[in-house]
Amino acid sequence: MVERKTAAPPAKENIMGTLPVNRLLLTMAWPMVLSMVIQGCYNIVDSIFVSTVSQDAFIALSLIYPVQMLMVSVNVGLGVGINALLSRRLGEQRYEEANDVAAHGYALYLTVGLLFAAAGILLSRPFMMLFSSNPAVIEAGTVYLYIATLFAAGVGLQFAGERMMQATGNPIMNMYIQASGAILNLILDPIFIFGWFGLPAMGIAGAAVATVIGEWCGALIGIYLVRRKVRQIQISFRHFRPKWSIIGPILRVGLPAVVVQSLSTLMALGLNKLFAAYSETYVAVLGAYFKVQYFVCTVVYGLGNAVVPIISFNCGARSRRRVEGTIRAAMVTALVSMCAGMALSLACPGWLLGLFNLSPEAVEAGIPALRIVSLSFAASGISLVCSYAFQAIGSNSFSLILALLRQLVLLLPMAAALLWTDPALTWWAFPLTEWSCCILAAVLFRRAHKTRIAILEE
Repeated sequence: MVERKTAAPPAKENIMGTLPVNRLLLTMAWPMVLSMVIQGCYNIVDSIFVSTVSQDAFIALSLIYPVQMLMVSVNVGLGVGINALLSRRLGEQRYEEANDVAAHGYALYLTVGLLFAAAGILLSRPFMMLFSSNPAVIEAGTVYLYIATLFAAGVGLQFAGERMMQATGNPIMNMYIQASGAILNLILDPIFIFGWFGLPAMGIAGAAVATVIGEWCGALIGIYLVRRKVRQIQISFRHFRPKWSIIGPILRVGLPAVVVQSLSTLMALGLNKLFAAYSETYVAVLGAYFKVQYFVCTVVYGLGNAVVPIISFNCGARSRRRVEGTIRAAMVTALVSMCAGMALSLACPGWLLGLFNLSPEAVEAGIPALRIVSLSFAASGISLVCSYAFQAIGSNSFSLILALLRQLVLLLPMAAALLWTDPALTWWAFPLTEWSCCILAAVLFRRAHKTRIAILEE
């Protein structure tokens, strides 16, 4: 797939060890943030197009959303393990081992894509029947889910290219990978959904086809850029053999991150099941909230993609000053962006919900819901930055504890209790959970700093 090239340059050429921290974070993060914003826009526009087909189609997409989250979560979590090990090897100037890590990264991503394809073939319809008794919702969701999972390898291979760019300090190329697929998706969505230019109108199936084409476009561009533009890693599959000495460390870091990331899927599944038993209107409101929340969190997600390789690299180089500076700058940026998202949600909830062509009943229920949930945004930003830092320095158990509490242990039981008491109070489960976990994150970070960061050289 990718040929071996010239020898790697000296480690001093990697900007993660040379640029001032604030400038480095800006340099690494802004292309990733822009890419996430583009993908967030695609996510919202995709839902808007589907909602014009019917509210049943939008509800189907809302029920499918946790599976899409799971695919992304597994790939992101696996990427944490790959990126942490690759960045550390580059920081330690162990280039041959870095090359082997990169090759194993591609192989692992491809394997994950094939597993999702097998699951989609067997389980798409049973999954939809588990969450809905509406035949129109079941049929629409089954078609979309089947197509999205059958070609899921494109998601993984796109992530593989992105992780190579992040670990080698090439954020602009990383943006090309993400943005190319998202922009193509935006262009193809209305063409396939509504049948423009003489094509048949495919409805929700067209949205799925546009999605997988965009993902595979990003994957192919990533493979090209790794092969032609990246000088710090040289990948060859000519004599490739799986090595547990590489797979083991990747999974030790990556699997806890997969679990952490996937808990959001379980949370969404649990809330969908809970709300579906009460009212499809609440399912629609929840689906709209997830889209808005993803867009609000794009800056923090982009920061996370930058923070993990920067901290991992500088842990390998044993630079305490750069590790601390990166975390501090990320925390300030996250707080500013999440407070801006809260202000927008408090001021314009009706406009945000109106983007999704919801029924008047859903909009009426959604306006107070979005205002209440937005009170959790600042706390969520702090917890997410702490989680990224925990993953990068090897305190994965702390990330797991936070994720379990935020997504399952506190949120779901609290939401169920409030729904039973008064459905309008259900949304208070989000801020109550997030602020409790924010306090815990501060306590855990202080402990992790003492054992993992304070011992590094100045």
